[in-house]
Amino acid sequence: MGVVLLMVLFALIGGVQSCSVSSCSATASFDIPASTVEREPLPAGAVTETGWYTDADGGWVRDASELEEGLKAFYEATGVQPYVYILPNGSVTSVSELTSMSDELYGELFSDEAHFLLVFCDDGYGSFNCGYTVGSQAKTIMDEEALGILADYIDRYYQDRSLSEEQIFSRAFADTAERIMSVTTSPVVPLAICGAVVVVAVVVVVVVRQRAAARKREQEHLEEMLNTPLETFGERELDDLEEKYSKK
Repeated sequence: MGVVLLMVLFALIGGVQSCSVSSCSATASFDIPASTVEREPLPAGAVTETGWYTDADGGWVRDASELEEGLKAFYEATGVQPYVYILPNGSVTSVSELTSMSDELYGELFSDEAHFLLVFCDDGYGSFNCGYTVGSQAKTIMDEEALGILADYIDRYYQDRSLSEEQIFSRAFADTAERIMSVTTSPVVPLAICGAVVVVAVVVVVVVRQRAAARKREQEHLEEMLNTPLETFGERELDDLEEKYSKK
């Protein structure tokens, strides 16, 4: 239920959007959606570079380099600079409030339209709420499909208790960039190609064997002809004539 809700809310693309997730099993299985859109990175200079995050909670980011590694990977791949704003745990539970906050923060933090701002608030009980704003230029990358993919990655890594808080966001953004910047190949295509290769290989083997058998028969016939004495051919002709006239 949490994944579905997050994806639906992420899919409502506009100037400002929000998302929320309820708790779910840490052992749940998540299937990340395929990327079906060819996306081109934003041109150099679209972003007026800023920092990467704000930890207003004060207890989420202990290793800044760990967090920024994934955010920078996203930026390098897409041309969109992400920014994660982490509120104090349990301070905001209203999605509409997070929506308004995200809108206000975007104008305060950035002077361009090529940022992606994620405002995150953990409720302290195994779930979280978030709001986000997509700059108008960034929407060419962060479309409905891309937002759904990011939402699923965040939810997947949030449920992974082996990850640190920094790794949740770092991996989610890095993996999202890798997926959305290339079209996901359907497993049917390589299977079909393999099947076609197998069929061609079988046909080739059959044809080669048939030709080899034909050549062998020709060789055996030729050897038989060469090994037959010449006078035998004359005797065969006389025998054939005798048989012919005897029948008459």
